Amino acid sequence: MMSRLHERYRKEAMPALSKRFGYSNPMAVPRLKKVTVNIGLGEASQNVKLLDVAVQELGQITGQKPVITRAKKSIANFKIRKGMPIGCMVTLRGERMYEFVDRLANIVLPRVRDFKGLPGNSFDGRGNYTLGLKDQLVFPEIDYTRVDKIKGMNITLTTSAHTDEEGRELLKLLGVPLRS
Repeated sequence: MMSRLHERYRKEAMPALSKRFGYSNPMAVPRLKKVTVNIGLGEASQNVKLLDVAVQELGQITGQKPVITRAKKSIANFKIRKGMPIGCMVTLRGERMYEFVDRLANIVLPRVRDFKGLPGNSFDGRGNYTLGLKDQLVFPEIDYTRVDKIKGMNITLTTSAHTDEEGRELLKLLGVPLRS
């Protein structure tokens, strides 16, 4: 079964992008490749329990088991040794990715306090968009009575677009609330 957003991409976004940028081949039309959700916890080096809670919450939010990320190198000032667990991440693809972006745009972001749309300048030059959320409580899956520490997260929407303009147009057509 195809998710609501995937259907919207096929029926509305693809034709609109083809017309706007003049693609003759449907495979050349920009699309979402993957969504990466990442929680970085530097404090996890001192307290491992924090990481277990973060992994469990990220699993609830995304519906997929997170991978624990480890330090690539030692940093003395932060008391971090190479190989220590310092965060967790999930890479979503396919239907799960479309479901997540749909929920993000229509349920989660409107729940953010004083939300006026996402900044339009968070593209990386290749059509990929990264946004940061300050707390995990905006997700309806999280039970706020059981949260002991507020954790922020980074969400990266990776597209097959070649320019920021194409990426911006794709995300707007998918219903991501970008400020112009």
